[in-house]
Amino acid sequence: MALGTLIIKEKLGTSDRETIEQIRENPYLQYFIGLNCYQQEPPLESSMLVHFRKRIDGELINKINKKIVKREIDKSDKEVKKKDCLQEKGEKIKNKGKLILDATCAPADIKYPTDLGILNQARIETERIIDNLYKPLRVKLRKKPRTSRIIARKEYLKVAKKRKVSYQERRKAIGKQLKYLKKNLGNIEDLIQAGASLENLSKRQKNCLETIKKVYEQQQSMWENKTQSVPQRIVSLTQRHIRPIVRGKAGKPIEFGAKLSVSCVDNYVFLDKISWENFNESCHLKEQVEKYKETFGYYPESVHVDKIYRTRENRNWCKERGIRISGPKLGRPPKNVSEEEKKQAHSDECFRNAIEGKFGQAKRRFSLNLVMTKLPETSITSIAITFLVVNLSKLLRQFLSLFLSLFTNNRTRELIKPPFINFDYTLNNFYVLKLIDLSENSWSKVA
Repeated sequence: MALGTLIIKEKLGTSDRETIEQIRENPYLQYFIGLNCYQQEPPLESSMLVHFRKRIDGELINKINKKIVKREIDKSDKEVKKKDCLQEKGEKIKNKGKLILDATCAPADIKYPTDLGILNQARIETERIIDNLYKPLRVKLRKKPRTSRIIARKEYLKVAKKRKVSYQERRKAIGKQLKYLKKNLGNIEDLIQAGASLENLSKRQKNCLETIKKVYEQQQSMWENKTQSVPQRIVSLTQRHIRPIVRGKAGKPIEFGAKLSVSCVDNYVFLDKISWENFNESCHLKEQVEKYKETFGYYPESVHVDKIYRTRENRNWCKERGIRISGPKLGRPPKNVSEEEKKQAHSDECFRNAIEGKFGQAKRRFSLNLVMTKLPETSITSIAITFLVVNLSKLLRQFLSLFLSLFTNNRTRELIKPPFINFDYTLNNFYVLKLIDLSENSWSKVA
């Protein structure tokens, strides 16, 4: 029921509440999640989907995905029995299949971060925390700690509302917000020493306070050193695990979310690595090829990758195992290139486009373009579910094609075969099938 509900949510592209409503109204969806009979009451609460994502982690979904795809590929492979015989004899198995590797980013649902905006949000959160800590100390402390929230708000809006802001104006505004934030953090420490307890805060406020302290250290360091980067930079107070991923794409040079390393075999996709930190995907080529061998029992015949994967180390490693890696050789390009090499290079580039199509399907048709989950573990599960549903959609299309082919007879193929409408040909076929009578105005009857 848990896995089926998550698959339905991803396939329909609905929210948690809408998914439960769809299951409540649709008997087919209730059958899909394992119910024996139709019921008008919802089978579960919408909040249970969060617990489902925590319980079913990304590793379990990847195992299910590999098992489903491996079974389908083994069914279509005509040389499975020969492979088993070679394994029994101890002979070396030849490389088979083609492997496509690439990386992408799954953006998270956060506001575009700016230094001034993050500091303003942190200041507002500290003011709320001060209000909650001061409530039990009203009798003991006569005056509430001064926060200057009205003045700080005006200083922020003075710069935020401008269409074009100079470097000096932005730096001056960031310095003022840092002073207000430092003052609020000092007031929080004073309230704790005066007897206030952090137990008066909610779990979210406690986590947010720790994040704000880290944000203040990072922003203060960047402001003092006049830099724009810092290790482990926090870009969201509510999702502190998210990092900026520099991609260099047109229109989106920087994305904020998880970076994925994905492999594609026979138009089936596998999620090999996911990380919230930016990494070089070329370092994981060997690991992905070894996973291919672990899954199917042999190395791929060729690996199709883009330029970043074609390092000297990766090329030598693939050459030792008899694997052809796509793309030109390293070094100065040769003056004379044969027609066969040009044709092979063009074929490799066209074949590698399959994984780009899978990324487009996952981002346009499913939820990979904007991950709505907030926790890091639930986000990983949501991303893994997306690739599982992409593969299940391909299997569903194959099943529907096979089902429709059962109703296709030879006469239907003859009607479809002509590339244009031949009225005499169609008229004769309709007459044989006794759909019309040639003695009357046949075409008016057909119309």
